[in-house]
Amino acid sequence: MKKVLIAVDDTKASKAVLSVFKNLVRPPEEVLLLHVQRLQGKSLMIDMLGDAELSTLRESLKGTEYKEKLDRESEQILKYYKREFEDCGLISVRTLIRDGIAADEILKVAEDEKVDLIITGSNGNKGMLRLIAGCLPSEVEKRSKVPVLIGKEEGSKEVYGVQGAAVKI
Repeated sequence: MKKVLIAVDDTKASKAVLSVFKNLVRPPEEVLLLHVQRLQGKSLMIDMLGDAELSTLRESLKGTEYKEKLDRESEQILKYYKREFEDCGLISVRTLIRDGIAADEILKVAEDEKVDLIITGSNGNKGMLRLIAGCLPSEVEKRSKVPVLIGKEEGSKEVYGVQGAAVKI
């Protein structure tokens, strides 16, 4: 395996990717750490925007305090994960920041970078929230052209998911 894309954020579920990587993945030549910023905070509306609307939103946010805060948070998240992976002995760890719809951006980066595997944490959405907000790992898995590994939160009986099928420990 040459290249692995790992999508991370500031949730506990994202920390599960560290365990998945350390226990299940043979060290690749390169790891790409990706953080996708949500331009409207916790709003569900961003998932309904088209490319033109997202482009307009990006332009309107350039140079704002809000965008600078998002950038600082992204850099902190990526710095943490980069250090964790480098502590595992990985030499080539590259970080990327994107904004927009997370599943779309993860898949774009995966295709552009020609990755062999995508690892993401489970968002844990259940019930009505899952119906409204969707499930990022499921969306990535359905649309991905490469295998997807889903790290579930610690404490869950199903800690690792591969292509949507959970592997129990």
